[in-house]
Amino acid sequence: MSLSEPIVHSALYQQVADRVRGLIYSHQLAPGSAVDEKALCERFGISRTPMREALKVLAAEGLVELVPRRGCFVRRLEMDELAELFPVMAVLEGLCAREAVKRLDAEGLARLDALHADLESHAADGEINAYYETNLRFHQAVADLSGNRWLQRSVSDLRKIMRLARHTQLTLPGRLRHSLEEHRRIMAAFRQHDVSALDACMQDHLNKQWQALADAPAGELPTDDNDSVDPNGGEL
Repeated sequence: MSLSEPIVHSALYQQVADRVRGLIYSHQLAPGSAVDEKALCERFGISRTPMREALKVLAAEGLVELVPRRGCFVRRLEMDELAELFPVMAVLEGLCAREAVKRLDAEGLARLDALHADLESHAADGEINAYYETNLRFHQAVADLSGNRWLQRSVSDLRKIMRLARHTQLTLPGRLRHSLEEHRRIMAAFRQHDVSALDACMQDHLNKQWQALADAPAGELPTDDNDSVDPNGGEL
């Protein structure tokens, strides 16, 4: 569905929220930027009321900030916030993996294997955007396989906020290769049905994402949306 198509539906504000969320995640609405309600209303062919309701939804999710008398702004995640978010997400993702492997059957393993094969392909081609989106689907699949709806909800809520950082850490030299190696260890633990190893590997995967960001020299983190890198090191 095009983000520019007019919206006609009874649950209008929810569809508007989905559209604006997509613009935020794709950085068409950049972190820290003002949300031009009038322009978006014209783009989607809607009135101000569903737009304002949609922005309230996104504010509750932590994606935008509603500032009295100033307007609405896309949330910018600061490093101290990421320092708090990543360890929490690591524990939750590790728990998802523990629960998933306990319930894992041949069909579930085949689902993870297929997604991992896509990760291998995207990494070999240095396709960061495709790798990132497939990685999201992989982690969502693990959460789905856990069978714990409260855990799934907690992870989903945090993931919405963490996506504001998008794939920044994957653009750092060597990080794409290291991420794939971490996923290989995760898959090995899934195939062996090793609960403890899987928990440790998943937490390590999330913690290394944060460490890559935290250790990056000032000015090294990219400000654009490069979608490809040399899988052996720097950007293409």
